[in-house]
Amino acid sequence: MRRNRRAKIVATLGPASSDADMIRKLFETGVDVFRLNFSHGSHEDHRERHRIIRALEQEFGYPIAILQDLQGPKIRLGAVPGGRVILQAGQTIRLVLAKTSDDPARLPLPHKEIFDAVMPGNKLLIDDGKVRLVATGVGSDYIDAEVVTGGPVTDRKGVNIPDTLLDLSPITEKDKADLAFGLELGVDWVAFSFVQRPSDIMDAHQLVGGRAGVMAKIEKPAALASINDIVSLCDAIMVARGDLGVEIPPEDVPGAQKDLVKLCRLAGKPVIIATQMLESMINAPTPTRAEASDVATAIYDGADAVMLSAESASGQYPLQAVETMDHIIARTEKHGSYPPIIEALRPAVEPLPQHAVSAAAAEVANAIGAAGIVAFTSSGTTAARIARQRPFMPILSITPNEATARRLALLWGSYSVLSEDVTTYKEMVAQAVAQAKAVEFAKPGEAIVVVAGVPFGKAGSTNNLRVVTV
Repeated sequence: MRRNRRAKIVATLGPASSDADMIRKLFETGVDVFRLNFSHGSHEDHRERHRIIRALEQEFGYPIAILQDLQGPKIRLGAVPGGRVILQAGQTIRLVLAKTSDDPARLPLPHKEIFDAVMPGNKLLIDDGKVRLVATGVGSDYIDAEVVTGGPVTDRKGVNIPDTLLDLSPITEKDKADLAFGLELGVDWVAFSFVQRPSDIMDAHQLVGGRAGVMAKIEKPAALASINDIVSLCDAIMVARGDLGVEIPPEDVPGAQKDLVKLCRLAGKPVIIATQMLESMINAPTPTRAEASDVATAIYDGADAVMLSAESASGQYPLQAVETMDHIIARTEKHGSYPPIIEALRPAVEPLPQHAVSAAAAEVANAIGAAGIVAFTSSGTTAARIARQRPFMPILSITPNEATARRLALLWGSYSVLSEDVTTYKEMVAQAVAQAKAVEFAKPGEAIVVVAGVPFGKAGSTNNLRVVTV
């Protein structure tokens, strides 16, 4: 199941992609990571999808990552009068702490933490920003606001508050129940929605307890303000451009995307670009040219993965969406502009032996035209350090840990193989050659660069580089 590309594809499962036959076809077409969206579907739905994926993994003998995406706190209006209210620009309205209202000039907002935090001048965006308000006065149970952009407002529409740091945990009681269920199943990554501050990631780690990788979804301006600390604390990042594009100006999203990819690459943390990548393929068999350019831009930026949401979960053309994304990635990575752009974005090598050896492996492999780089890794860190250099050849990650092999399915350029841990230098070379040949990673006579840590099996001890002829 070697892919003809380095960047990975994440696909969301849903009503259009729930049966075993469709999930198999999605995997064969190019999906590397399956996303289970816990904003929708029952636990039994997700249990069955998990079972199908693990059966595929056994059949193909290839690690597949499963990403559990938690819903997080959803801020919504209550029931508005008559189910629908039309707001006019320039109108003054009042948001009240209630679940319902019978007055068109009073919108119910059943979230006490908002009334505690909003200040005059703060923006309130309804229905993904289609209706825009600005707070003019605040009380303990009301917010007076002027309508800046009018339009229809219906029951339970979402509310975004970009200027306000809420005293609100991103992990709800529902999330805790879903997380316990996901960890029991054995998911590989857990994405936490609406992260605002570094302490949110610390709370997430405490709940996960090392049983899965912790991924922060970046969709709040407050998260961008503390992004260095958030990236250092989490295991991966998802650039969730849907809500982020509502809470910050749309013209700022491309720059934020580039900054986040660069920061994650510097830190050696996988980063996913998500939301609306091939949106038109929900209802059409081909993408727009702008969407193709959007996917390619994420690849030129150096993202580890790109993600399909409704395109694969509920769209009419899930297979075509995966195939299209696969083709765009492969063609972009083969384009003449790709190597110099990726090379220009290469991060400086940190002054530590493990970083220097990993960077040297990429340099040596590129210089001698090696077939690939073989990384012996117990935690995945060695493979991640090599991947941050974005070498021009694939990375064969050999690990004795099944959990590590699965998580590495998200990492740029990594092809994971499960194998017993080596204990001697001789075993390391023999194992590297045997595995490279077994998965057709290298042909006889070709060179591979082997990277490991001595003593073997000790996480974070990358200190050995060897060139081997197969």
